[in-house]
Amino acid sequence: MTGALVGALAALGVVGGVLVGWGGLDTVNGCGYPDNPYPSETARDWVTYADVVVVGQVVGERESGRRELASGPYRYAVERTVRIRAESVPYASRERSHPALGAAFDYVAPGWRITRGSRDRVDVLTGDAPRVVPGHTYVLALRHREGRWVALGEGGVVPYDGHVVGRGEWCGQVVDTDGFAHGERLGRRDDHSLEKALLGQGDQALVRALREAR
Repeated sequence: MTGALVGALAALGVVGGVLVGWGGLDTVNGCGYPDNPYPSETARDWVTYADVVVVGQVVGERESGRRELASGPYRYAVERTVRIRAESVPYASRERSHPALGAAFDYVAPGWRITRGSRDRVDVLTGDAPRVVPGHTYVLALRHREGRWVALGEGGVVPYDGHVVGRGEWCGQVVDTDGFAHGERLGRRDDHSLEKALLGQGDQALVRALREAR
């Protein structure tokens, strides 16, 4: 990759971060490294790959493991598990067996890194996706894998404060629907994501989109 191309990509990343008031960026994705185990953009992706789609509020978080890093500015990578209170389950797969969610469940979310010198704890962010923090509500397209609930990918976790798509925590910042749309660059013509289709809408639109996608 040429130096000019690297510079251009870095500039794009800075622009993406500025749109949501971001001060320091890890990658050109705008707010962290991408993590997409499964397709997660469209309603069709959700009903195809998710075991459940749940609307839930995060009510707690805890450190659930740490791994020592051999080199670099960070000494530890720390795993974080959040407790989510389920408010509704608008979709559950009939094709795959999976455990019941229950009234509350644990979800593995981006954790922290601990610096070597000062031992400061730094939030880990996932590219263009919520961090999933206490006090906020989300729509999550989840898969049960290796005994734990995980998101399909970046598009499988959507801010949903007040039961409005695009309102709430995203990339560690609290945004409204306009800020979310700018940060996610939802104006792109090739974007057919569920986030874009339902921006500013609520429960009825979510249930309808998932039902039609089946």
